[in-house]
Amino acid sequence: MSSPGGVPQAAAGGQPRPTLTVFDAVSMIVGIVIGVGIFKAPSIVAGNVASEAAFITLWIAGGVISLIGALCYAELGSSHPNAGGEYYFLSRAYGDWLGFLFAWARMTVIQTGAIAAIAFVFGDYASTLLPLGGKSAAIYAALAVIAITALNVAGTSQSKWVQNALTTALVVTVLALVASGFAATPAPAAPVAAAAAGGKAWFSGLALIFVLLTYGGWNEAAYLTAEMRDIRRNIVRALVIGIVVITSLYLLLNIAYVRALGLAGMQASKAVASDLMRATWGEGGAWVLGIVVVSAALSTLNATVFTGARTNYALGRDFVIFRALGRWSDQASAPVNALLVQGAISLALVGLASLTPDGFQTMVAYTAPAFWLFFLLTSISLFLLRRQRNAQSGTGGAVNLQKDDDGVWTNYQEDHYRVPLYPITPLLFVAACAYMLYSSFNYAMSLDPGSIGAMVGIAMLASGVPVLMWARRAGAAAGRN
Repeated sequence: MSSPGGVPQAAAGGQPRPTLTVFDAVSMIVGIVIGVGIFKAPSIVAGNVASEAAFITLWIAGGVISLIGALCYAELGSSHPNAGGEYYFLSRAYGDWLGFLFAWARMTVIQTGAIAAIAFVFGDYASTLLPLGGKSAAIYAALAVIAITALNVAGTSQSKWVQNALTTALVVTVLALVASGFAATPAPAAPVAAAAAGGKAWFSGLALIFVLLTYGGWNEAAYLTAEMRDIRRNIVRALVIGIVVITSLYLLLNIAYVRALGLAGMQASKAVASDLMRATWGEGGAWVLGIVVVSAALSTLNATVFTGARTNYALGRDFVIFRALGRWSDQASAPVNALLVQGAISLALVGLASLTPDGFQTMVAYTAPAFWLFFLLTSISLFLLRRQRNAQSGTGGAVNLQKDDDGVWTNYQEDHYRVPLYPITPLLFVAACAYMLYSSFNYAMSLDPGSIGAMVGIAMLASGVPVLMWARRAGAAAGRN
């Protein structure tokens, strides 16, 4: 049977195999989330809170919101395991048109923009260790995209072992930073000028934006569901363990920041982690931190490249104009064509962002509105998919009807994970996503030149509409033939 776009599923080549363990998935989640954000965001958050208690509370709140979202994704992933992840959820809930627009946005804006942004952070820190001239950051960024894409093309086995090693090293270095903070002489108490002046609120919305951005990326686990063993149990374990590990490390590290530098010292810092290491170990410690951040950026980049290509693969399975993306290489156990296209687009974005004063800022503004729009729609899809299952079963959801990868409806017993405290839990997550969509759009449009990146990102998303019309015509023609 053909898919919505007219591509016979059997023509897509090999299929994903369940080769990833819980540890592999946790490493991927931790590696994506604990990237460069935790070395940049705390000073911004500190500048938008009224007290140390508010600062620490926000990081706890970020973990709680992420855990609520992870539980919602655990139900979506365990009931609908598919390499397309959110693309598959949105297609099932709203129709293939929205799934297509999401996959288009992910291929041209969300994931490729995130890859370019991470690559620029890698380039910025690598340039402090060994500068390569006026465009040093862009050169390093391009080299990183090429190298990590090549690693993933070589095969999933090689990629996941590198990911596990990088994530383990990252966790060890974060713990070393924590130890340094607790070993340092506590900062003297000082008045908090920025946040407390003028009777400001306990915290500002901007502070929560950066906290949640630092926690962002755990949803990438949705793209591992077709390659995880015992998905119905392991997706829950991987997400919960991953969020707990991340929240614990974030809390310890931010407590260490506050202890060593104080809230006022953090507000005045441009690189809070470097200042922590400098206060404890001197300039040599700050230089070592540069290596740590470079490693963190590579870890995040590898995991983002790995998961990003899975949506492009699902798009290729379902739409004839992207058929080449839907071929799975059994030899590499990876969607090689999808990886190559993703790498090429990311390189183009690196080139474009290199023409602006701050490539990282431009890429964040480029991706944020589209990312939170589809995150919101995915959170709502949990309600729609539950309603579909109940309507199809006629028995309150005891038995479900679902289409397999060949487009055939099959019966199966619902033994997947269900989010607790439904519907309160997913409603809280929907509210958080809606707030982040509003706030991130306002923030992106307030930046200069970041607003240019936001407008280009929105234009790229809108360009998916005529491409969808083309895909449907091509699919209809393929069906007639």
